[in-house]
Amino acid sequence: METTMNNSQQKSSIVPMAIVAILFFVLGFATWLNGSLMPYLKQILQLSPFQASLILFSFYIAVTFTALPSAWLIRKVGYKNGMALGMGVMMVAGLLFIPAAKTQVFALFLLAQLVMGAGQTLLQTAVNPYVVRLGPEESAAARVSVMGILNKGAGVIAPMVFTALILDSFKDRVGTTLSQVQIDEMANSLILPYLGMAIFIGILAFAVKKSPLPELEQDEAEEGTSKGQIKQALAKPNLALGVVALFVYVAVEVIAGDTIGTYALTLGVENYGVMTSYTMICMVVGYTLGIICIPRFISQPNALLISAILGVVLSFGIVFGDSSSTAISDSVLVPFGGAQLPDTLLLIAFLGLANAIVWPAVWPLALSGMGKLTSTGSALLIMGIAGGAFGPVFWGLTSSATSLGMQGGYLVMIPCYLFILFYAVKGHKMKSWK
Repeated sequence: METTMNNSQQKSSIVPMAIVAILFFVLGFATWLNGSLMPYLKQILQLSPFQASLILFSFYIAVTFTALPSAWLIRKVGYKNGMALGMGVMMVAGLLFIPAAKTQVFALFLLAQLVMGAGQTLLQTAVNPYVVRLGPEESAAARVSVMGILNKGAGVIAPMVFTALILDSFKDRVGTTLSQVQIDEMANSLILPYLGMAIFIGILAFAVKKSPLPELEQDEAEEGTSKGQIKQALAKPNLALGVVALFVYVAVEVIAGDTIGTYALTLGVENYGVMTSYTMICMVVGYTLGIICIPRFISQPNALLISAILGVVLSFGIVFGDSSSTAISDSVLVPFGGAQLPDTLLLIAFLGLANAIVWPAVWPLALSGMGKLTSTGSALLIMGIAGGAFGPVFWGLTSSATSLGMQGGYLVMIPCYLFILFYAVKGHKMKSWK
């Protein structure tokens, strides 16, 4: 009898989990599309490295001021309606790219990115609980891992789609001075793809609204004041330092995934729009290795330690490497962007391998011993995503300030990985500030 009930529950969760899987793919697609959009807009609008970094800043900064309002809104309308509303906001963002492309006003592109980030935050806040609560608690980690691979897998595909639909027509213009007619033509090429994406997301929002996705029960609000809970949580060093670790981690993750195309553009690489796929492939490989090896063959702290050391070594190689050398063969990746690439570009891609384990390793270490403050600690850790807004900005400022240009901009990653290294060795063990 019990077996029959379990089978019934499994079958009843298949459709909802399929819907959630699609949403995670959409989230990944829209997020990692930035890696192709950033260098494309840099070329069209003739942006400096700092100005180009604002394209990512406007997207990720939305997390910092829409996360808490998103949670409040979901409490009012429910999880399923929250998902539909989140996709509705993303649809509006896609439509905003049309006037931005027609006018070529940089501020409009930034507004579209800001709205896209806000919609994504609302969708993520609504969809993430389903992964944990739609199915047995003991298999939740496996479901989270699958969704993570879907998200990063979308990051492999999104730049390839962008390149096929938009960039391939203008590869011969890399490194050339563009006329206004050429700029208009390249800007207008964004209209149909973003219109198509907006329509697709709108249809998906309607489908989710009408789907058999069950409504999750709302948790009762915790007792005590929010300020008091936050103060208590931050009094625990492993949590407070974990928030900083995730902040710098998301910073380097976004730098590695979304600036590689812009750097490739300065090196004259024709298929710069597909470069993000390289980093995402390495992240998927790293994610898979983590699922297989942790904790069976290696502990979470040791995995974090190895990731940090690899990040430091690769960062030094990127900054001080020869950007004209192609000693590293990329024959395996030929379908994703060409026959030969500078070593420094491939080292940036390999950062995906170093970054993959950090997020899943830091979370349990940071929340260890939090007890009733676990949900508050989780909310603070989520705020670490804001690192994705500031990392590229510091990269852009450093690129403009050093004689090495964009290659020198990757210096900002070294202190980030060193802090992650500190957290792996000591920070996560600290139970008191004394």
